Amino acid sequence: MPVVSGIDRAMFGYFAAKRDAERVVAESGVPWTTLRATQFHDWVLMTMRLMAKMPVMPLWAGVRFQPVDAREVASRLVELALGKAAGLVPDLAGPRVYGMDELARSYLRASRKHRLIMQVRTPGKAAAAYRAGANLAPERAVGRRTWEDFLAEQVRLGL
Repeated sequence: MPVVSGIDRAMFGYFAAKRDAERVVAESGVPWTTLRATQFHDWVLMTMRLMAKMPVMPLWAGVRFQPVDAREVASRLVELALGKAAGLVPDLAGPRVYGMDELARSYLRASRKHRLIMQVRTPGKAAAAYRAGANLAPERAVGRRTWEDFLAEQVRLGL
């Protein structure tokens, strides 16, 4: 299986398990298609909500995210499921890369909360992989719905 995205460079056990599962499917002899996507907007929102429960939001310094809309990923999955098996297809990533601090500040503004933000340089291989952009796919920024669009919708729904 060719290396085509950050999951192949990320150092978390979660990503290793995902790669192992992909490998099992790819080596099964059964026709298959795999779509990789960057983090969903919903995951970023959940993370920010949890972090904002604390008086100080400790953020990974130098870490960026490229959130993608879950509906866009679902739509692509339907297209792929209705077609022939294609193996590992190009990643699907959100239209923009954001610093974790940008995501936190925009969430705080939208939710009308005030928290101190403290950027922490996290040690270790996993954090280094994230700082290096292992979770990003800027060459596959084909998603259209931005974090700002998603957040505005969440505000209308009561955040």
